[in-house]
Amino acid sequence: MKTAFNKLMQGLDEVESYLKGDAKGFKAHVPGEVDVKSIRRRLGLTQARFSDTFGFSLDAVKNWETQRRTPEAAARVLLTVIKNDPAAVIVALYPHARKFVGHAPKARVKQIKRFMASNKARAEA
Repeated sequence: MKTAFNKLMQGLDEVESYLKGDAKGFKAHVPGEVDVKSIRRRLGLTQARFSDTFGFSLDAVKNWETQRRTPEAAARVLLTVIKNDPAAVIVALYPHARKFVGHAPKARVKQIKRFMASNKARAEA
């Protein structure tokens, strides 16, 4: 059984080999499952706000959370990025959010919530 360190080192070796030109092609790992509900709750968003913010349909989010459906591969990739760095997705989709989102990873969730509140207020005005 490989340790987490060994898996990480193997991955880094593969990237290095690819960057040197020794390996042809690089295959991204697409997770088989993503816990949409935990991602959404960590961000403090309702299903409707989560779907509006990240461009998913509300029905899709509801079906994913109740496990009636599984997100397609592209959605799982986006959800993984949202899970690991939601600020990167927010800034990519909303360039004006850059002033709300800092660089400290631990502070990002709070900053994203602040941006979402400001965006909600702007939409209601």
